[in-house]
Amino acid sequence: MSGVGHNSGDGDDTMRVSDETLAKSNLAVDDRLRLLVERVERLEEEKKGMADDIRDVYSEAKAVGYDTKIMRQIVRLRKMNPDDRREMEMLLDTYKASLGLG
Repeated sequence: MSGVGHNSGDGDDTMRVSDETLAKSNLAVDDRLRLLVERVERLEEEKKGMADDIRDVYSEAKAVGYDTKIMRQIVRLRKMNPDDRREMEMLLDTYKASLGLG
């Protein structure tokens, strides 16, 4: 057969370039993945440190006589949107009144 319609040569150079490009691309992806994983690990460590700090604050509050369950509830309430908090308190009052707790 003549060379018409067929690639001339064995294509070995093209394959080598593709393999090299793929290898470089994989290295870049591997580096990016490694950096992202390391960032998550650092953030997890920071989160653990902050959780320890919060636990220490609650321990300190308890040591001076504050009720930490109530403090946690107050923190939760302060995070809420004021309208949502009012609606929740209104529903709570309604439920308490229905159960004779009001």
